[in-house]
Amino acid sequence: MKLNLYQKTALSTIAATLFLIMVGGIVRAAGAGLGCPDWPKCYGLWIPPMHVSELPPGFDVDSFNAFKTWTEYINRLIGVLVGFFIAANFLTSLRYRKSKPNVTISSLLALILVLFQAWLGGQVVRSGLASGMITLHMLLAMIIVGVLLYASFKSKEDFVELRMSYKSKQQFLRLGIMIGVLSIIQMILGTQVREAIDLVNEGIVITDRSLWIEHIGVIYKVHRSFSWLLIIAIALLSYRVLKFSKYQLGTTTTGLKGFILLGYAIPIGVLSQFIIGVGLQWFDMPRVLQVLHLVGVTFLLSFIFIFVLMLSQRTKVFEVVDS
Repeated sequence: MKLNLYQKTALSTIAATLFLIMVGGIVRAAGAGLGCPDWPKCYGLWIPPMHVSELPPGFDVDSFNAFKTWTEYINRLIGVLVGFFIAANFLTSLRYRKSKPNVTISSLLALILVLFQAWLGGQVVRSGLASGMITLHMLLAMIIVGVLLYASFKSKEDFVELRMSYKSKQQFLRLGIMIGVLSIIQMILGTQVREAIDLVNEGIVITDRSLWIEHIGVIYKVHRSFSWLLIIAIALLSYRVLKFSKYQLGTTTTGLKGFILLGYAIPIGVLSQFIIGVGLQWFDMPRVLQVLHLVGVTFLLSFIFIFVLMLSQRTKVFEVVDS
């Protein structure tokens, strides 16, 4: 499938945004969220100091950590680069302003949201990583990814064709939406767990990481128990995809293989998140698993959203074909 300039830009923008979320996860796991105590500058400078001796007057010398400062600063630079990507994404989407206006409108919305996200990032820093602000920041990042995916998909949805009965469509759509909602709730709960751990660690100063979970209250138990609902939902999805694929042997409709692959990738993604979550508890919250957990849920939600988009097309694709 040949891609035009907008479609190439859109895919590059989505990749850059996902990369930024991963870098944000690294910043979070490294405890470098306040590596730059001010915003938009860092220690009052556009290029932060490399050594404590270079700190401008008025800043706490004891709080300076060059590694954390530059980790956060690089995160900000990548954020600026992603902003340029999203601006280019909007400009190249203007070709669709008449033929597919929802592509241009969605691209403009992504640009507005990323500007708001930049402002919100400053508020997160000014609040000292206040409880709830990080959750909002993460949720908005996922909304931006969703808007970009929507615009990109709509620009080339004509290349995707599925054939299934209306009944199958509705069953898959309900399952996809249910898994998506459950995954978003789990993501929010997980972010709240991470914030609770930070509060415990700062308030009681527990150096033994294995004791953190014991002190964060009921939120972790809710997060852990809620995951079983997702396990049940993906079991149903796996059964439906397996049954559907058996009826499609020999079918070569465009998009069919991608649809089936997504149908299997979503359960694999949920199971991976479940295993990583168990690993976080058993291995005392290792930083690498924290990053994998965040990156995993980002890709999982992206897969779910594309899956739902494929099922939501209002075209001739949903002809009556028994499955």
